[in-house]
Amino acid sequence: MIVLRRISTVKFTSFTAFRSDSRLLSDISADKSKPLQITSPVFYVNAVPHIGHLYSAVIADTLKRWYEFKGHTTIYSTGTDEHGLKIQEAAKKANADPKDFCDKISEKFKILFDSANISYTRFIRTTDSDHYLAKTLVEKGFIYKGNHEGWYSISDETFYPATQVESQVDQKTGKTIVISKESGKVVEWTAEENYKFKLELVREKLIQWLQENPEAIIPKAQYNNIMNSLTSTDNALSDISVSRPTTRLKWGIPVPGDPSHVIYVWLDALTNYLTVAGYPWPSNDDNTLAASSWPARWHIVGKDIIKFHAIYWPAFLIAAGLPPPTQILSHAHWLQNKSKMSKSLGNVTDPHQLIKQFGVDPVRYFLIRDGGIEHDVDFSEEMVLKRYRELGNQLGNLALRCSGAKVNAKQSIPIGLGASGISGDEEILVKMLNSVRDEATLRIESGQFGRGLESVINVLSEANRYWDHQKPWILASKSLNGDLQAREKLQTALYMCFETVRVSSLLLQPVMPNKMGILLDWMKVKIADRIWDKAVFNTSHRVSAVGLNKLEALFPKL
Repeated sequence: MIVLRRISTVKFTSFTAFRSDSRLLSDISADKSKPLQITSPVFYVNAVPHIGHLYSAVIADTLKRWYEFKGHTTIYSTGTDEHGLKIQEAAKKANADPKDFCDKISEKFKILFDSANISYTRFIRTTDSDHYLAKTLVEKGFIYKGNHEGWYSISDETFYPATQVESQVDQKTGKTIVISKESGKVVEWTAEENYKFKLELVREKLIQWLQENPEAIIPKAQYNNIMNSLTSTDNALSDISVSRPTTRLKWGIPVPGDPSHVIYVWLDALTNYLTVAGYPWPSNDDNTLAASSWPARWHIVGKDIIKFHAIYWPAFLIAAGLPPPTQILSHAHWLQNKSKMSKSLGNVTDPHQLIKQFGVDPVRYFLIRDGGIEHDVDFSEEMVLKRYRELGNQLGNLALRCSGAKVNAKQSIPIGLGASGISGDEEILVKMLNSVRDEATLRIESGQFGRGLESVINVLSEANRYWDHQKPWILASKSLNGDLQAREKLQTALYMCFETVRVSSLLLQPVMPNKMGILLDWMKVKIADRIWDKAVFNTSHRVSAVGLNKLEALFPKL
């Protein structure tokens, strides 16, 4: 019997305590003393990062900043996955030592994420020493040594059963090859002795977890796919090979007590989430678990690795007596000319060039606004430009309009509404400002990120419509000629639009922290007031007007 770092059992009989549903998720995590853990995958270092990697990281970073905006303490981890046959072969092809090869590519991921303002708590590498110590499996009859054979994909680092592969002719060579139906990657027949995990033993627990947590996997289509895989009567779950013989793979973590095997790369990678949570904890009782960041609040993953995160990983955790993650969000892929981005096809979008061309915050906004969750999205620079212009026309334009010298001679934010208060002209905008925070919250916390941003843009659009309807340039002219009613209406119009900029800037902070920081600084909004609770319409804020400095265009024409 093999023990990969023994785990003490944490007792629980139901997964209901970890349930999420369609209510405002802010109600679920009322205890703000417990850190919320948010993760992106640890990315494989066989190639340099592309826009798909950045997309995962920006989603995770947006959620991390969102929960901090709401007053939570967070832990956000990203990093690199550095073991396995694919890395071993890539390093050999590059005539490099595997560790040196990993160091070089891992640093490229870190440079990209730093340049994109990804505010990770931990950039973890699976070659880190503390991660090595946190390798875990249970000595409870789930692990045995046996023979394993099947179709193995080096690219996917996994075995596929015969029902999940098919033969086809390679268009380049004309030879018949066997590929995975799921990923399209080449597979080879492999037979070897290794350690295996009894996945079938936890099938019912996995089903129970999903039944009690219908929002555990987003989008719903992925939830249904995973549930179908677990409940299908003709789909027995194959035991998982959790080691590889060193005769085939040397670049990995040796199995404790058996140096002739190394730990399976997916088990190695997935346990990084527990490492970040501080596992193994000083004591593994219920109180220690409750005080930690585990279970993770969100795992953000690409759809091609959902099986590993939604079946294998929860299975390992359940076998160990630990709760599965609260929610797993599986996002779709970015395409280029209807094809998945691939270095071999030469259609990979360079995220560094994109940031250089449009700026960090506009690129982050574009990814969150247009990135696919359930369906793949075809990338084009025209799409990025469209969203850049949306920001300029809606948010940037409104800020400049209400601070223009012709309508705002004092160059200040009024203390509140004019004496006449809210009339029929303002009702629609006031209603939207009072509801946008909760609407955006519900959408963002259910994985509908693009729709969450759409909620904010809709308010900005209404504010611009309202501004045009009020014709403040005419009100300003009348006000200068002594028209008191026009002066009051102008004050109301200015205040309404400044309020829209303030509320919108607060809600957009998690996506565009730099640009929104500039706007909030310009409006002299205190740091203590840049919180979720304050993102609602207020009829007045101050006892005196706030003077404005000159505001440069946030989204200048390219």
